[in-house]
Amino acid sequence: MPNYGNDLLNIWSMSGHSHFATIRRTKEVKDAQKGRVFSKHSKAISVAVKTGGGPSPDSNYKLRMAMDAARADNMPKDSIERAVAKASSEAQNLEEIRYEGFGPDGIAVMVEVTTDNKNRTSQEIKNLFERNGGSMGGPGSVSFNFDPKGLLLVKKDASQNADEQMLKLIDAGADDIQDEVDGLEVYTSPESLSKVRSELEAQDQTIIKSELIQRPKTFIDITDFTKAKKALAFLEKVEEQDDVQKVFVNLNIPDEVLNKLEEDSL
Repeated sequence: MPNYGNDLLNIWSMSGHSHFATIRRTKEVKDAQKGRVFSKHSKAISVAVKTGGGPSPDSNYKLRMAMDAARADNMPKDSIERAVAKASSEAQNLEEIRYEGFGPDGIAVMVEVTTDNKNRTSQEIKNLFERNGGSMGGPGSVSFNFDPKGLLLVKKDASQNADEQMLKLIDAGADDIQDEVDGLEVYTSPESLSKVRSELEAQDQTIIKSELIQRPKTFIDITDFTKAKKALAFLEKVEEQDDVQKVFVNLNIPDEVLNKLEEDSL
């Protein structure tokens, strides 16, 4: 059986949740332990310095977001400072590019990359789609099915009633809240993310992670075991591509299928 990532299956099982966003968060923690995520954060910091307004997070909101994301994944302070200093001094030209396409069984996929060689990266992403039962699309081919959102993952407060905590999150400006295994997902408009984060910090809420995302409007359910395995294998390969920063997908797999996938991987 091909190796499509036992860690990924374990994360699905642990979360008990069928959407890909929760998997990605937990997988990033595991990847960070192996140093894989730090290089992605370094690239994001470099782009933020070059395109967001310089090396000061006080005046460069994009850089502040990139640094917060790096800290959330336990990237060492010295490594973050080196990434900022390197971006400030070198002439390397990094670009942010978004690719859209369809994965196995027509799942909608958006891939955000940071690259210093657009032609190389474009060909590699195209190959990943085509070799794994998918196809690249043009701009707008799937983005209509996603909403840009700010997302804060907030730690559940065991000292208070869950409803009480959610009311506080709403008071802070949350547009929507979802209760997940690894925390409370607080959704905002992209432009409100910084303000809501400040409000939550003033409430002494523990923010695990904050980021700008693309939230699917509708999901595609994959209930067949073989098809689900193929879809997860494809997403694993895309996320492992060196230039890929984030992957957003409207995939949903029922828990009973995920349980079978876990048993099959043992």
